[in-house]
Amino acid sequence: MKKALEGIRVCDLSHVLAAPTTSMILADFGAEVFHIEPPRGDDAREYGPFIDDQSAYFISINRNKKSVVINLKKEEGKDILRDFIKVSDIVLENFRPDTMEKLGFSYEEIKKINPKIIYASICGFGHDTLPQFKEKPSYDMVVQAYSGLMSINGPVGGPPCRVGTSVGDIVAGYQCAIAILIALLYREKTGIGQKIDISMLDGLVYILENAIVRYTVSGEIPKPLGTMHPTITPFQAYKTKDEWITVPLGNDQLWTEFCKMINRQDLLNDPRFKTNKLRTEHRDELNEILDKIFESKTYKEWEELFEKNDLPYSPINTIDKVVNDTAVNYRKMITEIDQPKVGKIRIAGSPFKMSETPGSVYAHAPLLGEHTKEVLKNILNYPDNKIEDLRAKKVIYTYEDIEKMKE
Repeated sequence: MKKALEGIRVCDLSHVLAAPTTSMILADFGAEVFHIEPPRGDDAREYGPFIDDQSAYFISINRNKKSVVINLKKEEGKDILRDFIKVSDIVLENFRPDTMEKLGFSYEEIKKINPKIIYASICGFGHDTLPQFKEKPSYDMVVQAYSGLMSINGPVGGPPCRVGTSVGDIVAGYQCAIAILIALLYREKTGIGQKIDISMLDGLVYILENAIVRYTVSGEIPKPLGTMHPTITPFQAYKTKDEWITVPLGNDQLWTEFCKMINRQDLLNDPRFKTNKLRTEHRDELNEILDKIFESKTYKEWEELFEKNDLPYSPINTIDKVVNDTAVNYRKMITEIDQPKVGKIRIAGSPFKMSETPGSVYAHAPLLGEHTKEVLKNILNYPDNKIEDLRAKKVIYTYEDIEKMKE
């Protein structure tokens, strides 16, 4: 099956998570991603968990890519990068805003090398930002905090709480992938490339959903609500006799069916609970009633009732249950790859299910420098003697070179 992005080449200078998420998405759709790494490798190669000294973290987000090791501190290394830019459609990076400029690869310089290039950058506060934020170091937790996301996450009355996955990086990565696809379409129509400036802060502000309008409309400063929804009730988790259950009743009809299911039709006539707006205003009083009701049965007993009455609910699954879940695996969201030096390993699959051009995991994550020689020879058309000369000068490194350095 032909992949949607076959023929698209990505010169991927990214590291760790934000932009590697972007290149992972593009690679899953068949783009040829050249992950340009320094001799020490992408920082993510040092992040656990490890399997025989191989980072499972790196493996999980770098499938389908090719690793090329270049020493960009040397002028000949920069020349190789220029050659990569000439044959690429996209240059992708997530350094601080002035890093590429210091290397001699600002957008203006890259355009001179390849006028149709799409240059995509992700950083904490963006390239076009206030001077004091230009060089501000940023990690996912920085933007989770600065964006306000941490102020609305966690238990009621509790301390600020980081979201349990690196959403600042991942959301920016997805948004950058969307921007690249739009830029590719625009280039197809006009022949013109462009610069993409993605800010992790922008990305999280964009997904704050009703928190922003709750403040701008009413002046209310949103606070953590645990599992509760700020404007829909009941729409939260409840403790049963043994486990937790989530109960998202998103409209008055579902509330009516729920009250019938628990044999509490009297709640339908209670003036405090007649509408969603009223239930939300009287949430504490309603939860005093519902807490006791849910604690009267086990999770399994509630599961049977919700299934019988076709009402929305869910257990709160732990990760082991998710990885082994039949619905998750039916959708191929846990996939197995054969990773060199590691063997079989299960990682998350592609969420993009499409009838003609689905995303897929078709190649292992690259060993450091695994494709250096192959790519320079087959893509840049370097002769063997030039490649060996560059190896001898330590401008480029193959996987074998990296392994010898460890001895």
